[in-house]
Amino acid sequence: MNEAAATVILDASQSVLVVSRLALQLLTPFMGGRLTEDKMSFNKIILVGNLGRDPELRYTPQGTPVCSFSLATNERRKDKNTGENNDVTTWFRVTLWGRQAETASQYLTRGRPVYIEGRLRVEEWTDRDGKPRHTLEVHATDMQFIGGGARDEGAAPASRAAAAAPAAPEPAINAPDMNDDDVPF
Repeated sequence: MNEAAATVILDASQSVLVVSRLALQLLTPFMGGRLTEDKMSFNKIILVGNLGRDPELRYTPQGTPVCSFSLATNERRKDKNTGENNDVTTWFRVTLWGRQAETASQYLTRGRPVYIEGRLRVEEWTDRDGKPRHTLEVHATDMQFIGGGARDEGAAPASRAAAAAPAAPEPAINAPDMNDDDVPF
């Protein structure tokens, strides 16, 4: 691609993202027609990971549910010096709002895999020793459960009991005998 055919964007980690003019044209309608090369802004993260602890549910003064939990993602990297494969874990602080917050609090538990979409924000702070730290925060916009939850024995006992119970026979409908000629279409 040449300079006229692409836009180069630096994200927070200084990674380079090359966006073609075609991609800009395709994304513009979804951004309310506001997307131009000089004003392009798109913050979306997709995570698939495991909960580091049970979710915390609380409510705002207006009564809106807010759920927070930590999420770990893992990747395997090969050490250049030793040649060994090492697992690298990245932690995220995830926040859900509204009905999704209540659902997450009810069904998610520590160790459970989950799919999260949202907006990424880096929170910078100083610890007690004066060292600068950062936290990766995700304001989630979508959440999907992954797996059947078979290893979570306490996750939804009522739904499992209902699924295990034999289905009741459907009541017979007293309909007159009909043939194909009686159907109006």
